[in-house]
Amino acid sequence: MTARLVWAIAGFSLLIPIMPLHLEAHHSFAAVFDEKATVKLQGTVTKLEWMNPHIWFYLDVKDESGAVVKWQCEGANPNTLLRQGWTRDSLKVGASVEVEGWRARNGTNTCNARSVVVDGKRLFAASSSGQ
Repeated sequence: MTARLVWAIAGFSLLIPIMPLHLEAHHSFAAVFDEKATVKLQGTVTKLEWMNPHIWFYLDVKDESGAVVKWQCEGANPNTLLRQGWTRDSLKVGASVEVEGWRARNGTNTCNARSVVVDGKRLFAASSSGQ
């Protein structure tokens, strides 16, 4: 191995810890979500993150006992959603929504959204599930 290659590898390894977390977060659908574990949620939007590589929106959902359960839902990237009819204003904090999608394999309250119904309008969330 040449000295130049050794220095390049050493220099790159110093950058890894300071990479933004969202750059490491891109993943395959099957690695994170279970196509057999579908979810249907009704809740209130508490937060929206409209950024690449995926949008994320957060919901307060009441369970069977009436307790509020926090959920986070992943959608496609903003460009794909814009082509599906979304706008930055499609979801707003406080909006009541219905979400259909797939639950995370790790059992957390995380889903990959297939569709979102807001104000009576169904929006395709452009899931990467292939279904």
